[in-house]
Formats: sequence, C-alpha cells, structure tokens
Amino acid sequence: MSVTAPSRRLAGRCLFCQNLPIRPRVQHQQQRTAVFGRGKSENATTTEAQPSNNPVLDEYHRKNPSASSAQPQERPAPGDLAASSIFEDDHRAQRQQEEYAAAADGGDTGNTKVGGKARDPNNMLRVLDPDPNSRERWERKKVIQMVRRGGRLTDQQVIKRTEREHLVKSQNFKTSVKKLGMLARQIQGKTIEDAIVQMRFSKKKIAEDVLKQLEYARDEAVVMRGMGLGGVDRAAEENLNDTSPTVSGVEPMIPGRAEGNETPLQIQLKNGKRHTVADASKIYIDQAWVGRGPYGQLPDFRARGNTNILRTPWTSLTVLLKEEATRIREYEEREEKRRKAKVGKNLWVPLPDRPVQWQRQWYTF
Repeated sequence: MSVTAPSRRLAGRCLFCQNLPIRPRVQHQQQRTAVFGRGKSENATTTEAQPSNNPVLDEYHRKNPSASSAQPQERPAPGDLAASSIFEDDHRAQRQQEEYAAAADGGDTGNTKVGGKARDPNNMLRVLDPDPNSRERWERKKVIQMVRRGGRLTDQQVIKRTEREHLVKSQNFKTSVKKLGMLARQIQGKTIEDAIVQMRFSKKKIAEDVLKQLEYARDEAVVMRGMGLGGVDRAAEENLNDTSPTVSGVEPMIPGRAEGNETPLQIQLKNGKRHTVADASKIYIDQAWVGRGPYGQLPDFRARGNTNILRTPWTSLTVLLKEEATRIREYEEREEKRRKAKVGKNLWVPLPDRPVQWQRQWYTF
C-alpha cells in the first residue's frame, strides 16, 4: 500500500496539533541517558543554554524570559529535615537560639536580631509576664520589708527553717467518713511506730489500708525530709566518717539530734498527759483528718423484682508528721506563757550592771 504525499507529511506530526512534530521515544530515552546517566557531561548541567526538544517549552521561555532565568528551587542539605517534618519547628527554634547566642557573644547588649527580626528583652518581658506591674510592686514590697526588719526572720520563718514536717494524703478508701474518722482520732498524737502497732492489731477492716498508708508516709518522710535520722547508731556514723579529720575530745554532731538527748525528757502535752521524749528527732502524727471523696453505685436487689441503687462512699486520709522537737518547743512556750500569766505585771527585773561614767544631781547615765 502506497502512502500519498500529504499522508507522508502528516505521519510524523501530532494528530491534535498538526503543526508540531512528535518526539520519538528512542530519542527521549537517549536524551535522558545523556543528562541523568553516569556519563553526564559538563555541558548538560545548564539546561538554559541548550534548546530543548520541546517546542512548547521553548516558546514559553521565549515569551517569558524572567521565568527561564529564575533560580531553581533550593534543595535541603544532606541530613536536614524536610519542610513537612514534625520536628521542623524544634529545629527552627534551635537555629534561632544559636543565632541569638551568637549575637549575644558579639557584644550586642541592646536589640538583637534573631531570625531576621529585632527583639528587645524588655518588650519580651512585658509580653511573657502576665502582669509585670504587679510583679514589680510585689518585689519592691518584699525588698522594703527585708530592709525594715534588717534581715531578721519572723518566728514562723525560723520554725519552718529549723523544724521538719511532712504532709501525706492517701488515695480514696472504700469506707465512710464515720468509720475512718474513728481510726484517725485513734492514731492522732501517737508516734508513727505506735500508730502502726495500733493498726496492726485493730479489728477494723479499713485498718489494713491505713497501716500501709502510715508505712508509706513514714518512709516518704525519711527519704524526702530527712526526718527520724537523729537516732542512728553513732558507731556506724563514725565508721562512715572515719576518713574525715576529728578533734580529740569533741563528739561529732549528728543532724536532727538535740543536745542532751541521752537523758529522756518529761514533758506535758496540750491535753494534760505526760509524755517522755527519748529522741528529739522521732516522728509523731501531729494531725490526722479525713476527706470525703466521690460516691459509687451498687445495685441492691429487693423483693418482687425491685432494685435499689446504693451510694457507696469513698474517703481519704491525710496525716501531718512532725518531730518530737516540735512538741518540746510547744511545751516550753506553754510553760513560759503560764509563768508570765501567774506572775503578771508585778514581775521585777533588775537593771543590768553598767559602770558609772559620771554622776549628776538627779539622774545618772
């Protein structure tokens, strides 16, 4: 079959646009091999200098020279994160922090540029602090108070710094406030060891949970606050500190041990009972109270197919642990107050003895 002249002319052209030639597939594969293959030449690195085999692309570049001269999109460096990565924000913040540190090392004490933006520390403080004016007034007030007292601490501050205490709240127990309150009143005022013994031999069902809570509170107070460490064996302490230099005739002091602690001290509690203190660092339960928790629901099946809903209570136990040194201080304060109330205003206090510098007719300085 013979091909006519018009058919021969249209054989190498596109059917949709009759004026553009069709690129053979073999030629496209050869071009791709020449550009992206292993034997890539130096002239193939710049595609703008050589005309491509795509007439449509050449026509677009001819009409838009700015698009053809535009730089190609920058690819991320090897090992860098992509823009769509979930860690890109942290990476960007790290780069800004490094730029800020580099600007600070350069000696720029004023505004610094981080990420191309100037940042003033004073303006940032105004934004980050929710109420900067109130904070400045509070700081000024505290400084004035410290200056007026001359650096002296109040009685409450001295007590907080010299005496230890620890507050522990338990999880909710499946019992009522009335039942747990009786055990709280039973252990209040006792030493932690005596309270544990009371719960060990108690017939109450909830006493087992209270026993575990007391043991946990004791261990937590020892570890976190250092309570109850004054009664450790001194021989063991000396063995641990045998490498440290010691002064002959001077016994090393152990933190938490009161002076004269070898002889038991008889004190009177606030309720009038007598109490013997053998170790000033021994832990006792100063306060114990209960707190009402949420209510649960249980079905109560009744006669004739009826069902009631029972509200089961949950209750928590909170204990405040202190050392025997606190009870000794409170006992001394009560005795001093009782003595002053007994004597009243008739208490005569002699003036201190001072040398006479000079004498005058009516008074002497």
